[in-house]
Amino acid sequence: MSETSGTDPAASTTATPASEPVAKKVPFERTHHGHTFVDNYEWMREKESPEVIAHLEAENAWTSAQTAHLEGLQNSIFSEIKTRIKETDMSVPNRRGNYWYFSRTKAGLDYGISVRIPVSDPDDWTPPEVGEEPLPGEEVVFDSNIAASGQEFFSLGSFSLSDDGSRLLYGVDTNGDERYTLRLRDLATRDDLADMIDGTFAGASLDPSGRFVFYTTVDDAWRPEKVWRHVVGTDSSDDVCIFHEPDERFFVGSGFSRSGRMMFVVTGSKTTTGYWSISVDDLEAEPQEIWPRVDGVEYNVEHAVIGGEDRFLITHNRNRADFELVDVPAADPTATGRPVLDDVDDLRIEDVDAFADFIVLSYRRGGFARVGIIRLVDSSSPFGPLRELPFGRETGSLYVGNNPEFAQTSIRLHFTSMSTPAVIYSHTVADGTDTVLKRQPVLGSVDLDAYTETLLWAKAEDGTDIPISVVFRKDLHRTDGHGGPASANAGTGYGGDTANGAASAKGEPAPLLLYGYGSYEASMDPYFSVSRLSLLDRGVVFAIAHVRGGGEMGRHWYDQGKTTAKMNTFTDFIDVARHLIDTGWTRPDRLVASGGSAGGLLMGAIANMAPELFAGISAEVPFVDALTSILMPELPLTVIEWEEWGDPLHDPEVYEYMRSYSPYENVTEAAYPQILAVTSLNDTRVLYVEPAKWVARLREVGANALLKTEMVAGHGGASGRYDAWKEIAFEYAWILDVLGRSDVEIEP
Repeated sequence: MSETSGTDPAASTTATPASEPVAKKVPFERTHHGHTFVDNYEWMREKESPEVIAHLEAENAWTSAQTAHLEGLQNSIFSEIKTRIKETDMSVPNRRGNYWYFSRTKAGLDYGISVRIPVSDPDDWTPPEVGEEPLPGEEVVFDSNIAASGQEFFSLGSFSLSDDGSRLLYGVDTNGDERYTLRLRDLATRDDLADMIDGTFAGASLDPSGRFVFYTTVDDAWRPEKVWRHVVGTDSSDDVCIFHEPDERFFVGSGFSRSGRMMFVVTGSKTTTGYWSISVDDLEAEPQEIWPRVDGVEYNVEHAVIGGEDRFLITHNRNRADFELVDVPAADPTATGRPVLDDVDDLRIEDVDAFADFIVLSYRRGGFARVGIIRLVDSSSPFGPLRELPFGRETGSLYVGNNPEFAQTSIRLHFTSMSTPAVIYSHTVADGTDTVLKRQPVLGSVDLDAYTETLLWAKAEDGTDIPISVVFRKDLHRTDGHGGPASANAGTGYGGDTANGAASAKGEPAPLLLYGYGSYEASMDPYFSVSRLSLLDRGVVFAIAHVRGGGEMGRHWYDQGKTTAKMNTFTDFIDVARHLIDTGWTRPDRLVASGGSAGGLLMGAIANMAPELFAGISAEVPFVDALTSILMPELPLTVIEWEEWGDPLHDPEVYEYMRSYSPYENVTEAAYPQILAVTSLNDTRVLYVEPAKWVARLREVGANALLKTEMVAGHGGASGRYDAWKEIAFEYAWILDVLGRSDVEIEP
């Protein structure tokens, strides 16, 4: 095919292609700040064009042909995942009003089934034990399998109940574009009401009485901009817009407090927050601003009742980058607040949850996600000391679970680590006792004692220590006398002997998969994965590089990896890779990098900056044409993203900085590692066109790059769990093939 010819729309995608697709070139000039970039593949942005669809299908056919030899391995990995996950399972019941709510999954069905049973004793907060057989009085609230019947894609974006449990509000997306249709269901008759609202954003809510629905709609750039009030039983054309956010930097949303006494409207950009409240006593009133919105000030509001008075607990960064927590009267929220905590020096405060007799604080200390409890004492001196809930081990992540009731006397918590399946337990606040409610089941012949984890540190080029979470089989390396792998000596954990990577792994360098993200202050905390066992059992080490741009080490960690400090994210990842090579964990021909979305940008950047360090790079829905997208304010998310990346449209320095790392524009005549890019046609966050153009450009310089496009999916990929497992199996098979481990057989 010549450079100027497109892919034949009529060409069959069933026959094995003889050669890789060669996209036509249509020069398109983009000029900003005196610089012109010639983009030969911008024509691919026309999503409805038969030529574009034919090209994506041709790419899919080529990828299928190039991975056909891995079909057996894909099937094996899928079978391993399926065998190890308890397909017929149930969640731990959560109490809401007069019911215990939980979900069931059944073998052969893609989606969960929401069910409930009545509360038998209002004073007993112990959840009922649930087995595979229905409990007495159990009724189905919502069966997603029925709702998804006949649909190639299904996503539930809203799920809200009235306090008495008589009505359910739910929102469904069947395209993957995150536009949801809202319906109301009468749970006594099992019938849907006539109410129907199209084109909503996720997160709609039903008020406690079940009379009103509050929902959000988006503008042409997919930005949630308006909050609406719908009266149940009326036509949606009569709905009232109660809040409009015209500033394109801000998203808007709404929701009810756990207490059920306040509704909040929230606006947020990357750096600034605004809150408005409405009492449930008058939900037709105008929203009242809580704190004046100030650029650069972020805050979060939780409603509490202290000494019989309505109060707001506000976490904010007015005076401290890592946030502080104050308490103010709801009737006068601009009054001087009283501090809830005396000492916050080593805490990155992230969230607060208020209950009738205590508050729960979520925060980070030493890089780990932690939880603490503050008892409410009396109205004059209401706050007791912060009592941190211990890990009982050096590494891991502790989170607050689902706790919907304001009056509950215990809290639901989740703990997990790289080698520990998730544990759900209940912590009784009064006496500090813990009760394990459920352990994540891992079926098959898996021996969980065969795996171990450690924390390493790599030195970045500017001297910063970068943490690395690592998990692997114990039999992968010889031990060094400390009972663990040589690289996991007695100094695991923060401040230990392995700081800065003083120790090295003994034995043969192992195949290793290195994951990274590093954006939006998102913390990539260590977690257990059943599917990951298929890699570990084939001798692959899995590592997470906690690079700057994330939030693992506090707000400064984020600030040092955003806007004009973004390059730190990429160089941190490269320095982590070099550390793992230099200390004997792996070597370049046994190292694959992986990341998705903004982590896909990271993958594209390191492919250009240090291709010699990697044998392969897997990029899911990758943000690889970053500069083009951020220059187009009409695209979804662009304007709000300027606070994350900078504004290259109006600032020439930001333009030049982004131009220096944007992956698509920096493809060079280099020996690239093998590259797999996976995307979705209906993704509204990172458009399919970015990886499509990137792969076409990589092909120009001879790179072995594959593109796989899900033709009916969104940003998160396939919606059903079995299809999702197949996607994982496809990626893992490709990774194992690159690592030379595709012929390793294991017991499921």
